Amino acid sequence: MSTGQTHHGLSPEQLQAYRTDGYVVGDRLLRPERFAALKDHFERKIAALPPGDRPEDMDVPHFTDPELFRWLFDPDVLDVVESVLGPDIALFTSHFFCKPAGDGKSVPWHTDGYFWREMIEPAGQAMTIWLAIDPSTLENGCMKVVPGSHTGQDGRYQRAAAEHSVFDEELDQSQVAVDRALPVQLRPNQYSIHNAGLVHSSEVNRSSLRRCGFTMRYISTGVRFRHDVVGHKHQIFLARGRDRAGNVYADPGRAHPELVATRGKGQRFVGAERG
Repeated sequence: MSTGQTHHGLSPEQLQAYRTDGYVVGDRLLRPERFAALKDHFERKIAALPPGDRPEDMDVPHFTDPELFRWLFDPDVLDVVESVLGPDIALFTSHFFCKPAGDGKSVPWHTDGYFWREMIEPAGQAMTIWLAIDPSTLENGCMKVVPGSHTGQDGRYQRAAAEHSVFDEELDQSQVAVDRALPVQLRPNQYSIHNAGLVHSSEVNRSSLRRCGFTMRYISTGVRFRHDVVGHKHQIFLARGRDRAGNVYADPGRAHPELVATRGKGQRFVGAERG
């Protein structure tokens, strides 16, 4: 793992670490004023969260809050993505993973690609940028990863055993090299990148400190988005370059509330409107 900072994408050392380990950490993603604006925007969104709705469930917020494209399409962010995926980039999805102090839910062992197999082909070709809004530490449930696990095949999944879990499925833990897992601890505006095949998880937050990260997920435009199968509830957006797979792209300049009408509870939160 490398923590070297660049302003035009990943350094060669970071890129090699990502390819070898399936993840890498960077010291700063957004310019300070842009990060401050994102944090302020998020604080307003979470303050508007309807009573009883869990903050862990703030999935696909860009569908109903187009202002988020200010950061999802930020040139410094896309430079990092281009280092990994090349110049033709689509935004796949995003999520605010926010664990409140005291009772923040866990995320069981999994690979992201397992949950995306009906949406994109190949599902393992997506990448995630996990940007720390708050400090992310062992105490408040930071992400843990198994380095090098992205080169294996998806194992068996079962019903999630944890009562306070974000997902209802998890990898059979007999197939997870838990003894090799490493914590990814981040300061605000630090970030990690991980491959869709990387085995990772995070524990409950029993601490007095909230833990929030903004996940921004991208694919090469050479990856096929299965618009014919999931287009009624999900869309991708052309972020940089040109299409290379005949994909259909949505308009980032408007909200898409129709896409979340058929999604589960927790994926319908509108929050801050544009303007």
